[in-house]
Amino acid sequence: MLDFIIVPFTNALVFIYSLLGENFGLAIIVFTILVRVVTYPFTAQQMKSAKAMQELQTNPKWKAMQQKYKGKENREKLAAEQMKLYKELGINPLSGCLPSLIQLPLLLAMYWAITRALAATPLQLLDLAQGISLGNAAHLIPLNSQFLWMDLGQPERLFIPGIPIGIPVLAILVMITSYFQSKMTTPSTSNDQSAQMGRMMTLYMPLLMAYISYIYAAGLALYFVVGNLLSIAQYYIMRRPKAERPATPAAPVTK
Repeated sequence: MLDFIIVPFTNALVFIYSLLGENFGLAIIVFTILVRVVTYPFTAQQMKSAKAMQELQTNPKWKAMQQKYKGKENREKLAAEQMKLYKELGINPLSGCLPSLIQLPLLLAMYWAITRALAATPLQLLDLAQGISLGNAAHLIPLNSQFLWMDLGQPERLFIPGIPIGIPVLAILVMITSYFQSKMTTPSTSNDQSAQMGRMMTLYMPLLMAYISYIYAAGLALYFVVGNLLSIAQYYIMRRPKAERPATPAAPVTK
């Protein structure tokens, strides 16, 4: 169903892989950066929406209506007044959902692209070769899946002498970076129910992403880590206060 995305993704990964000395780990990192550049307008809109919602909590009108219409019997009236204030301030509360909806098919396509690119069985290799439009595909396949200590086609574990179990380093990094990313992009709210839901999402989403990274191919976990780090960096860049231009000194008054 997502072949119209998966096939170009796979071709792009293999092409970048061929340019980077047949290093698939670097190919995933570079490709993740390119995807983030393309989706930057949507991610920036999500962050602007989160920032606007956070600033809204200190708005006097917002505080006044929360106090005036508190109570279950006034929920509909409160919702109507909130929508009026959203419109007045030019805030779209749904604009923060669009990037997530866009990134979901990209995430699925990235998973299948990595899985296809790291084909292992003869049938998978044949399917990959038939789907690659590059002239030197026969020379590139099978792709080298080794990157640092990991096999990108298998779940990642770091085995240290003296420790009987492998440490899922990437899964841990995914959990930590996903938590900070989710915390930064989840707007704070004075509504108890919304605040509780936001806290649950901030807690559960990193755990879900870490679990996916733990059981699936390390290449996907690498994609998560790089994407999260880029989002965190983008957040800090957007939140950084702009330097004010120095005031132009007034011209001396001549008598």
